[in-house]
Amino acid sequence: MTQENALKIFKCLSDTSRLRIIQSLTQGDMYAELLAERLELTPPTVSFHMKKLEDAGLVISRREQYYTVYSLNRVVLENTIYEVAVSEPEQIDEQQEREDAYRRKVIRAFFEYGRLRAIPVQRKKKQICYELIAEHFEPGRVYEEKEVNAVISPIYEDYCTIRRDMISEGIFRRDGTRYVRLK
Repeated sequence: MTQENALKIFKCLSDTSRLRIIQSLTQGDMYAELLAERLELTPPTVSFHMKKLEDAGLVISRREQYYTVYSLNRVVLENTIYEVAVSEPEQIDEQQEREDAYRRKVIRAFFEYGRLRAIPVQRKKKQICYELIAEHFEPGRVYEEKEVNAVISPIYEDYCTIRRDMISEGIFRRDGTRYVRLK
């Protein structure tokens, strides 16, 4: 189910009359006049709501002699909200593309020739910069403080601040003078 279809369904079900119509149709197929009588609505009002329900795919209609008989589209109604939420993976790809573009923009803004120009003030930007620096370290490997300083100092002269911040961000763990990259 696409996001557009899901929105139609949720909008459609947000109306009390349409919700009551759906509830009545759970008891069986009905025509507009019978629904109007049961719900104390006029037949034109029921027809209006039935058009909305059909457009959303919640109701199916068929002709029987002089009447239009309506029934529930159980396939649509049996979808869970979770199935609707995970139904459109291309949107996840779009979000990932936006995040990647933002990451590239931050890196271009704060790095020049592999050196960090300044430590960003915003936490998210700072984290992106620190993750880039962390790529110079192997995850799980134990580094001595001198090794960490030697890797960070060509990137940014205040390696002590970077080291401390990377510990507080959970990128590094420190045990005395030993450091381990966590993520």
